[in-house]
Amino acid sequence: MNKQLLLKLHRWTSLTFALPLLVIIVTGLILSFEPIAQVSAVQPGSVDAARVVALIKQYDPDGKARGISINPTTQHLTLQGRPGTELDMSSGAIADKPATSSLFQWARMTHEHLIGIEGLTTISTIGMIVIMIIGILMGLPKLRNTLSGWHKGAAWFTLPLILLSPLTGLLLDPSNSFFAAPPAVTKRISLPEAVSIVAKDHDLATVNMIGSRGGRMMARIIEGDELRAYAVTADGLSALPRNWVRLLHEGNWSLIGSAANVLISVVLLTLLVTGVLIWTQRRLRRPDRARQLQAKPAAVSPAAP
Repeated sequence: MNKQLLLKLHRWTSLTFALPLLVIIVTGLILSFEPIAQVSAVQPGSVDAARVVALIKQYDPDGKARGISINPTTQHLTLQGRPGTELDMSSGAIADKPATSSLFQWARMTHEHLIGIEGLTTISTIGMIVIMIIGILMGLPKLRNTLSGWHKGAAWFTLPLILLSPLTGLLLDPSNSFFAAPPAVTKRISLPEAVSIVAKDHDLATVNMIGSRGGRMMARIIEGDELRAYAVTADGLSALPRNWVRLLHEGNWSLIGSAANVLISVVLLTLLVTGVLIWTQRRLRRPDRARQLQAKPAAVSPAAP
C-alpha cells in the first residue's frame, strides 16, 4: 500500500482521537500506580475483624451495601453502594475519603466512561489499535536524531507492550467477567458473615475488597504483590482462576506489572504528544515553503533590459 496514504491515515486517525486518547492515557497513568499503593498500604495485624463487622452492622443494618473496601494505612472502611459511606475505623465516625482514594476513583470512572458518552472508550481504544496497525504497515523506520525519528523509534522498540495495553482493555467488556465462575453457592451469606469467613484464613489488612459481584460473594486479597480473587461461601474460601486479561491490563499480577504499566502509559503519552507536535510543525512550515516557492522564480528571472 502507498506509504504516503498510510502516513495520512495514521496522522488523521491520531488527530481524530487525540483528545479522548489523551484522557484515557493520562487516567491510565494514574491508575498504573494503584497496585503499588495497594501493596504499600498493607500493614499486617492492623485491622480488627470484630471492629469491621460491628461497623457494618451499625451503618448498614438493612444489608444494602454491595461490599466493603479496607485501607489499613488510613484505617478507613468504605461501604460500597449508592452513595458509599466512608468510615474511620479508629473513631467509628463517618469520614472524608482520602485524597489518594478519591484520585484513583475519579481516574477509574473517567478511564472507563470518559465524559459519559456510551461506547466512546471502546471506540477510542479501537482507534488506538488501528493507529498502531497502520504504523506497522508503514514498515521499519529510519532512525534519526529528530522529533520524528524519536517518535518512530519509541513506537517500534516498545511495540509489544503498547499494543498489549489497548488489546487487553478492549477485551474487558461486561461479557468478560471479572472473575471466573465460582463453585455453586448453596447458601447466600451476608456481608458481615463474609468478613468473618475471610478473617479466619486471612489478615484483613491484606483484603482489598469483599462484596457481592454478579450475585456471588467475592473477595480480592493481596498475596505478596499480587491481587488474588476468591469465592466466599459458608464453607470457606476457594481461590478462583486468574483472569490474565484483567491482571495484565491493570498490572495487578505483580509490582513488575505495575511498573510496566507506568512505562506503557509514559510511552503512549509521549507518542501522542510528539505526533501532534510533528503535525503542528509541518502545518507551520507550509506558509514558509509557499513564500519561498513564490520568491524563487522572481530571484532567478533575468533582469529587464
